[in-house]
Amino acid sequence: MKKTLVKINAWLHLWLGLASGIIVVILSITGCALVFEEEIKYSWLYSASPTTESGSEMLSPSVLYERIKAVHPQKEMESFWYYGHGKPVKVSVSDGDTLLFVNPYDAHILAEVDHEDFFHFMDEGHRHLWLPSEIGRPIVGWATLLFFVITLSGLILWWPKRWNKRMIKQSFTIDWKTKWKRINYDLHNVLGFYSLILALVMAFTAMMMSFPWLRKSVIELAGGYPRPPRQTTTEIIQENSVKTDALQVADAIWHKVRTEIAMQNKDAVIVHIPEDDDNLVYACTDMYRGSWRDLRFDRYSMELLPSSQKPISEAKSGEWISRSNFGLHTGYIGGLTTKILYFLASLICATLPITGFYVWWHKGKNATKGKRKVVKPALA
Repeated sequence: MKKTLVKINAWLHLWLGLASGIIVVILSITGCALVFEEEIKYSWLYSASPTTESGSEMLSPSVLYERIKAVHPQKEMESFWYYGHGKPVKVSVSDGDTLLFVNPYDAHILAEVDHEDFFHFMDEGHRHLWLPSEIGRPIVGWATLLFFVITLSGLILWWPKRWNKRMIKQSFTIDWKTKWKRINYDLHNVLGFYSLILALVMAFTAMMMSFPWLRKSVIELAGGYPRPPRQTTTEIIQENSVKTDALQVADAIWHKVRTEIAMQNKDAVIVHIPEDDDNLVYACTDMYRGSWRDLRFDRYSMELLPSSQKPISEAKSGEWISRSNFGLHTGYIGGLTTKILYFLASLICATLPITGFYVWWHKGKNATKGKRKVVKPALA
């Protein structure tokens, strides 16, 4: 029975790997490219933003809006993404793929960046293989599920039959002095083991993004998401009747979030400029290590609505998993250290289908040679 299960596990590892190999390579390579997107993409912009004296205040959204309008009167701005002191503000523009980056202290436009850049291309490949989203996303989701199963089956194949000194050395080290065939096997077997935990985390968090049923099940098992309060936003909005200017609203919320609400990275705030018919105003804060806190304000009273998220430190297990899933998937969860580890693990994952294919192909080649060497006995 044990031998049968081992054979079934090996069969699944082989054929599921062959079925998903190319997709896993694409997802791993694009994942590597995206790990350090912020450091690579914005480093030159950060350095371009002049150093200011201690205590210098960043300009409010309304001031940035007016000064940008003076240069680009045709552009309509939707939101302002403050990344903190010493970093430029990203401004999203309506009906366009261009992003503006401005100096937060004097509103000088540092750059106009096309949204369709290298990282956007990598992101589209990572999310849906450059296919239409309704086609590519399910393919990515099921390929990730296969990779998760393959990784678990690989652990079973890796597990040493005997925990003696020789087997332990073969399982944990690469013998660089032997033939390429053995080196390739070690690269697949040993590196696969060392990347195992992060590979499982990346795969499972990706599955939670791909399959709503899985996400819901995990959150429910962890205690569920807190139920929203009964008080509706409509009831709050009806208490007031005077509509406030959109830029005044944005300024008031920007100031309130930084001084009264933010818990982490307080100067990093996203503020949306409300449309004329918007009664709710969206903002975002506590953007720290891959998680964030969505906020909703009553446009009239500027009060924080009950539908807003609480600090993640107050979140129960289910909510914490939901809000931390992105950081767990990308490596943001532990800062630069985990980003480096995720990059290396993702790079190893990209090589596993290749080294695994070579192991399979070489075995098949040797089997064919063995058959050719069979000599039929001569007739008497």
